[in-house]
Amino acid sequence: MQRYFVPADQFDEQEVRITGEDARHISRVMRSRVGDQVIACNGQSLDVLVEITELAEGVVTASIVETLEQHGEPNLFVTIAQSLPKADKMESVIQKCTEIGASSFLPFLSERTVVQYDERKEVKRIQRWSKIAKEAAEQSHRSRVPLVESPVSWKQLLKQFADYDLICFCYEKENGHQLRDVVQPFVQSLTADHHHASNQVTRVMIVVGPEGGFSEQEVAAAEANGAVATGLGRRILRTETAAMTALACIMYETGEMSANNV
Repeated sequence: MQRYFVPADQFDEQEVRITGEDARHISRVMRSRVGDQVIACNGQSLDVLVEITELAEGVVTASIVETLEQHGEPNLFVTIAQSLPKADKMESVIQKCTEIGASSFLPFLSERTVVQYDERKEVKRIQRWSKIAKEAAEQSHRSRVPLVESPVSWKQLLKQFADYDLICFCYEKENGHQLRDVVQPFVQSLTADHHHASNQVTRVMIVVGPEGGFSEQEVAAAEANGAVATGLGRRILRTETAAMTALACIMYETGEMSANNV
C-alpha cells in the first residue's frame, strides 16, 4: 500500500491533510478516489491507515482508520558520513542507504575531495537530497525519513565522533581490521550490556572517503579521535559502493536483515 510522509501539524485525532506533491501524486498519478486507503506517517512515531474522504486541488483529506505498528525502522541509528563525491553519486548513496536502513547522512569535505563546495548552491542540493531520502523511505516502508545534514569540514566531522558508540572508518590498512572483525565483538558487547540495549539508542557512524581516498594524516586523526580503520574486503570499491556495502554488512551482523530482527 502506498505510503506518504506528512508533517505532524497536518495530523489531528481523526483525520490527516495531505498537501503538495504528495496530494498531486495521490490524485493524478495513483488516480485515487474517495474511499481508497493509503498509509500516512508523521516521520516520528506514528503510522496510520487512512481512508480518503475528499480530493481537492492540492489537498487530500483522509480519515484515520487505525494506528499501525512500525516494523521498518532499525534498532540502531547509523549515520553515513560521506566525503562529497563527484556528479550525482551522493544521490545514489542517499537513496540506497535509506532503503538499507541509514538514519542520517553527513556530507563532509576532506583533503582529497574533488567537488568544489559552493555554499550558495547548497540549499537547493540539500533540498533535493532530502526529497530523495523521503521518496526512498516511502518506497522501502520506513517510518522515519533520514536526516540529510549540511556539509561539514573535516575538523567538524572529527568533533562529532564523540557522539557515537562505534565509528567505522572505511580504509584499507596492511594487516588492519576487517569490518566483520570490528562489528561482531561490538554486537556481542551490546548483547551482554542489557541496560545499554534497552535504555539507549546505539549509534554507529560509517565514514567513507572521496574518490582519491584519505590521506595518512586524516587516518591518524580519525583513529586518534576514536575511529576504527576497517577494510571492506580484497576488492577495491567505488566511494558510493563502500557506504552501501558497509551499511549492509552492519545491518546483517546486528540482525537487521532478519524478518524478525533477532
